[in-house]
Amino acid sequence: MKTFIMIPTYNEKENIKNLISQIFNLKIKNLEIVVVDDNSPDGTSQIVREISRKNNKVHLLLRKKNKGRGAAGKDGFLYCLKHDADIIVEMDSDMSHDPKYIPSMIKELKNADLVLGSRRVEGGNEIGRSSLRRFVTLGANLYIRVMLGINVKDCNSGFRCFKREALEKIGIESIESKGPAIVQEMLFKAHLKGFKIKEIPITFTDRTKGYSKLGLPQLIAGYFMVLKLKIKHLFGMI
Repeated sequence: MKTFIMIPTYNEKENIKNLISQIFNLKIKNLEIVVVDDNSPDGTSQIVREISRKNNKVHLLLRKKNKGRGAAGKDGFLYCLKHDADIIVEMDSDMSHDPKYIPSMIKELKNADLVLGSRRVEGGNEIGRSSLRRFVTLGANLYIRVMLGINVKDCNSGFRCFKREALEKIGIESIESKGPAIVQEMLFKAHLKGFKIKEIPITFTDRTKGYSKLGLPQLIAGYFMVLKLKIKHLFGMI
């Protein structure tokens, strides 16, 4: 079984080397890492390229066109499938997703098709976020659950572990989201396909280095994307 960790990045030079090191310290068999970088001006890709020269289990997918979190995720998933991944873990590059949860997520695939690292199930938590940010996240989560009818407590989790078969049947090529809404689009399509989705508790720790790329325009675009998914489903388009 080959496991790929897929990490989209943009301006994460302060975090990426440490993250890669922590992932390999887990000693997971047949593990490879692909960093999908949107041509970060801070030199993130150069750091990854240097690591890959010393470790052939680290791959750099450098993107110079069609930038965005969703497009990067789509290209990253397709890369993993093309390189014979059996299990694909997606995670953020800012150290908010602790690699220590990866073995548990992989283990849970015995009972599920998609495993989410969740802040909202019993035992889950988040640290370092303001009350306003927590309120916005809770509101967005409620909106997504109601609109899409998904029985998932943390619909915004970007810490996800997929079986290969799930990604293939979701149809990565058909993903429309260019931004962070790729998380909800893929979750909704997995739900519609009848895949078993499991949540395990994690502690989400807000970044301490670098800066967040998620702003008001991305949030608004995400709300519209959820509405679009709902409408398309009502009209039998997905």
